[in-house]
Amino acid sequence: MAYETEDHMTQYCFPALNSSCIKGMRSTYEYNIMFVFFSLLSVWTVFLNLLVIISISHFKKLHTPTNLLILSLAVADMLVGLIVMPIEATRLIETCWYFGDIFCRLFLTIMGLLFSASLGNLVLIAIDRFVAVCHPLLYPQKITTTKALIIVSLCWFCSSVYNIAIVTSISHKKYACYGECTIMITSDWTVIDLFFSFLIPCTIIITLYLRIFYVAHQQVKVINSLVKCGKHVNEGSVKRKSERKAALTLGIIVTIYLVCWIPFFILSLTGNTGIASTTAYILLWILYINSGLNPLIYALFYPWFKISVKHILSCKIFHQA
Repeated sequence: MAYETEDHMTQYCFPALNSSCIKGMRSTYEYNIMFVFFSLLSVWTVFLNLLVIISISHFKKLHTPTNLLILSLAVADMLVGLIVMPIEATRLIETCWYFGDIFCRLFLTIMGLLFSASLGNLVLIAIDRFVAVCHPLLYPQKITTTKALIIVSLCWFCSSVYNIAIVTSISHKKYACYGECTIMITSDWTVIDLFFSFLIPCTIIITLYLRIFYVAHQQVKVINSLVKCGKHVNEGSVKRKSERKAALTLGIIVTIYLVCWIPFFILSLTGNTGIASTTAYILLWILYINSGLNPLIYALFYPWFKISVKHILSCKIFHQA
């Protein structure tokens, strides 16, 4: 397939069809750069999330409710890198959709499912941490591995039903030309999706993390007041360092979440839900990049992850019982 043509020459996605979309032209250099970039991004996302999945699945000491939520998040993000990114990159590079209408709807369903599941897991992690910090004595009774497994299963089930409903509602949508796969939903679904896919999760996550930070701050103040009555003031400085580290971690979590999700949903508010413009593509890929950032935020801050990665990369896990 040629990517460089003579001036004033028009190519179509499907030349044999009169209703075919016009194919965008790219130079060989541009094509190669985009191919390498998106390939590396996809491999990075899959590899990093796969490390999280192997770590939690292999080491029995990591089989906790919190890590089960992180495992579910890593699965969703890994599938984004494994399925969504390559297909979306192909559509962006080729400027045409060559996989047919049925696969287009299936792709939209999978993409929506993974994003919804990822968001749902972020909310569940926030709830888990809220209970652990604000109600530590009740945490073992309220949050168990069995309950976490049930909740994660419900999260994936509800995400599936929700996105199937959306795609079904646009099943009779006729595209402008043959060779595109756009996300066009009704105004009613736009409002519903805005609330369930952004406003409600965003509000819950921010509210819970602010509460966590407030409680942690109060606990540090109490500890510091007790330390002042002790022998060494250095212990108080250590506690202040831990407070700043906790604040930084929470700040990164909330900031990355907002940076990756707010722009796309602001675009949704304008009513331009088609994924055809350059701006929309950039905002959409910011969402994809978030799947590669999640394991860094939720896993790399944990010492157990660094240790398990060393065991995995050095193949020591094959020599363990």
